[in-house]
Amino acid sequence: MSPARKRTVRLVVALSAAVVLASALIYTSFSAASPTVTPSQLLREAVPGRSYQLTGKVKGGSVRKEGATLYFTVQDRAGEGAVPLSYTGTVPDPFKEGREVIVTVEKQGGGFVGQRDSLITKCPSKYTVAPSKKPIY
Repeated sequence: MSPARKRTVRLVVALSAAVVLASALIYTSFSAASPTVTPSQLLREAVPGRSYQLTGKVKGGSVRKEGATLYFTVQDRAGEGAVPLSYTGTVPDPFKEGREVIVTVEKQGGGFVGQRDSLITKCPSKYTVAPSKKPIY
């Protein structure tokens, strides 16, 4: 076999392997994704054994800690649907009532359990609309 033909065969084999690996990576990333849902959507659609990324606000008066387990309720931004859940793992410093959070949850039995170390706290925006001032006459 000539050297030019060997180079062509090597190039075709290398490019084919790269295409197969890229396709496998894309398939894996899309199939492993958890859908992001609000509490009211989660209450309607939850299937046991499947994980979901729950996003919403921590309901006021719902946070309590028993041992290593943190119990709190996540509600919609509008305050409608509310999902009580238990969570173990690292709790971010800015976590508190009224703060927006994202946590990966799974339905187990009659309740929801947060995946260990999946709690993320959204920081409040420093760019909020200032209250309007009355003109001075």
